Amino acid sequence: MATETNEVKAIARYVRMSPYKVRRVLDQIRGRSYREALIILEFMPYRSCEPVLKLLRSAAANAEHNAGLDRAKLVITKAQADQGPVLKRFQPRAQGRAYQIRKPTCHITVAVAAETAAAK
Repeated sequence: MATETNEVKAIARYVRMSPYKVRRVLDQIRGRSYREALIILEFMPYRSCEPVLKLLRSAAANAEHNAGLDRAKLVITKAQADQGPVLKRFQPRAQGRAYQIRKPTCHITVAVAAETAAAK
């Protein structure tokens, strides 16, 4: 997982949430330190904070175990939410009609690096 810049990432795929709603949370934590991001995610009122928080902790664990980095010195270098496949469902309506319901999914990627490597 580690690249030449010691950037370590974690990916959550097929999260049952709109990428637009996840991006507004990711925009708040991008470029911040690991501890600061944890505090922000704990107190934000959005439902998308839960999978992002879980993913951030996973990226920090990957950095600690796979690359030997210290959690206290991590900085979030990349945070993105890409669109996944859309689940299509139908809602019965009056006079035999069917309205389509689109249930979006997204793929969330969070990458962390040590402070010195992120400054370059």
